[in-house]
Amino acid sequence: MNVSLLQSAAERHLPSALDLLRRLVAINSFTANPAGVDEVARLTAAAFAPLGFDAELAPCATTGTGHHLFLTHRGQGGEPIVLVTHSDTVFPPEEEQQNDFKWDERPEEGRIYGPGTVDNKGGTVLIWLILQSLRDVAPDVFERTHWLVAANAAEEIIGDDFGRATAERCQGQARAVLVYEGGPVDERGWHIVTSRKGRSAWRLSAEGKAAHAGSKHHEGINAIDALARVLPDIAALTNADAERTVNIGLVQGGTVVNRVPHEAMAEWECRATDPEVLQQADDFFAALSGTAANGAKLTAERIGHTAAWPGGIESESLFRLWHEAAVMMNLTAVSVPRGGLSDANHLWHLAPTLDGLGPYGANAHCSERTADGSKLPEYVEPASFVPKAVMNALALMKLVTAP
Repeated sequence: MNVSLLQSAAERHLPSALDLLRRLVAINSFTANPAGVDEVARLTAAAFAPLGFDAELAPCATTGTGHHLFLTHRGQGGEPIVLVTHSDTVFPPEEEQQNDFKWDERPEEGRIYGPGTVDNKGGTVLIWLILQSLRDVAPDVFERTHWLVAANAAEEIIGDDFGRATAERCQGQARAVLVYEGGPVDERGWHIVTSRKGRSAWRLSAEGKAAHAGSKHHEGINAIDALARVLPDIAALTNADAERTVNIGLVQGGTVVNRVPHEAMAEWECRATDPEVLQQADDFFAALSGTAANGAKLTAERIGHTAAWPGGIESESLFRLWHEAAVMMNLTAVSVPRGGLSDANHLWHLAPTLDGLGPYGANAHCSERTADGSKLPEYVEPASFVPKAVMNALALMKLVTAP
């Protein structure tokens, strides 16, 4: 495997890759802007068409969203290598306008700012750069491989229908699932994600009894007080040793201070790497339903769930190919867990999975910039595209040619 040839190919295609990124970033593709998401999908399909990819737009099950994009190069058939990205961002057009958040190339900083530059239009462009470089340097490997590029229309709201749609298109099994979310690099090396926490979201409602807070206080049942008694127990399920976190993110209740509040509500999320650890917490939350100490009625309801991607032997075995590729480049790749959710949570059952394979950047989901630099918006470092493309291409060549 010739590292220098891949390096030259990636460098040759980099200007076109960055031009594609600029055009993608110019399109607002907020998840709730289906026209923009679909425009991003069509532009992506047009970019991959010269590589021999057929495009399919599939509806997303979530109301008010755009279409998932599936790009297929069947090669000699067999199980596909699934390359995963997403077309949507978290930025409404009004926010982009208010913060003047748009493509902003700053060579002196080595950064390109803009919505989706690293999350995840940069990932889409890196996939394109990898495949272009592979076709140039290893056309036999590229042509015979069954590739499936899968772009989620609504990744930022973490629905599960994209996972089902992707599974249908590879008949429930793949050779590998590779997710091109942004990949940090630090003093340890280039991060490759090999597991992600699962997440459950809960709502606890308290139903009390309203009463005058002065003359009839004794007749009331305070719903806020009922919640306040159990929230510390909920928060106490955070356990660093078990890699479990609980975050109480919303509490509401009452109307005015001279009325005993008859209703209150709290919502929280729990995350854990081990599915059993997450289930233990869910069992505790479910058991909160009943009667509180002060007589209020408590109702616990799970309002969201995303299964953990626990990683394991298969993911670590796949990671070794990327580790070996990095060594060939005199770089270091490190296997890391990640607490956030991604499409990997819904796809890892299809095949050995890696994540964080995209370019390096930071401040995803942020559009603000302050004069003192304490807040900076999302950016990608263009210098990360070529080394990450070469690393991925080398590892993919190893994967495709393995017995």
